[in-house]
Amino acid sequence: MNSKTPTCCYHEDEGFSCHEPAEPSGLCYWHDPKIVKNHPDDVARLEAFARNGGMLRGISLKHAKLAGIDLVRHHQKTGFDMSHAELYRADLHGAHMFNLNLQNASLMKADLREANLHCANLINCNLLGIKWNGARIENIKVGKVIKQERMANEAEKVGEAAIAKDYFEQTEEIYRDLRKAAEREGLFAMGGHFLQKELTMRRHLMPRFSRQRIISKAIDLFCGYGEAPIRVIGFSMALIFVCAILYMFTGLSYGDQTHIFTWSNGFKANMMLFFNCIYYSVVTFTTLGYGDFTPIGLSRAIAAVEAFTGSFTIALYVVVFVKKMTR
Repeated sequence: MNSKTPTCCYHEDEGFSCHEPAEPSGLCYWHDPKIVKNHPDDVARLEAFARNGGMLRGISLKHAKLAGIDLVRHHQKTGFDMSHAELYRADLHGAHMFNLNLQNASLMKADLREANLHCANLINCNLLGIKWNGARIENIKVGKVIKQERMANEAEKVGEAAIAKDYFEQTEEIYRDLRKAAEREGLFAMGGHFLQKELTMRRHLMPRFSRQRIISKAIDLFCGYGEAPIRVIGFSMALIFVCAILYMFTGLSYGDQTHIFTWSNGFKANMMLFFNCIYYSVVTFTTLGYGDFTPIGLSRAIAAVEAFTGSFTIALYVVVFVKKMTR
């Protein structure tokens, strides 16, 4: 290349720059957003560009016709870096994108049917409106919070309710599409995670402090919308512990003796009382009812509530656990 030939002016603050020959716009062919990459030889050209070390970060592939393209970096541990790339409505039907880094990129309304995105990095990527039918999405990375969800939370913090609502609606749609794609591929654990996120976003669209939102939040905390049996266990242990503390101060009867917390009992006696209350709380929660300890006074009401809640919680845990294990 002639030293006087102008090079692409694409530059990122992180220090990445493109050194390809520039078009009249000042950008190279791949970074110029005004050039639509829909020529028959663009697939081969882009594959060669990637293999020869061309800079894929920030390239513009809006409306590009790239069906079947192979963007896999073979025999390498890391895939090609297409961070910040623009792939709005790109045709990537049947594309090979294994381990591709698309962090901070946009795949909005892209056609990814039958594409292989196994292990692709989609953190902070715009995933709205993607066609996922038949796409292989095992082990994709979308992060704990997707782009629209983060923007919705930020808008909500500054009081922009209308903007937050729009982003929450987009987020719900994205999680719903991901859930359906995962279920079609038999990835039920992944589908369960996206279902939980989908219902969480739907809760954010409900009026604040409304009955429906409060119930939805309670179900989420209690069992993660049926996707988190460990939460049921955590709730059960917390309830048993809290009730045991209450029994200490309201009293239990053992034979003809009343056991209740007082400072005069001393540390050792109160610790034994606490362990006895834990035991009674477990027996009550599981509705075993051995009959050695019996509630007195206010303890009767606490025991009734714990027994009812315990029978309900155990049944719920069985349902949630079986649901997870039979997928």
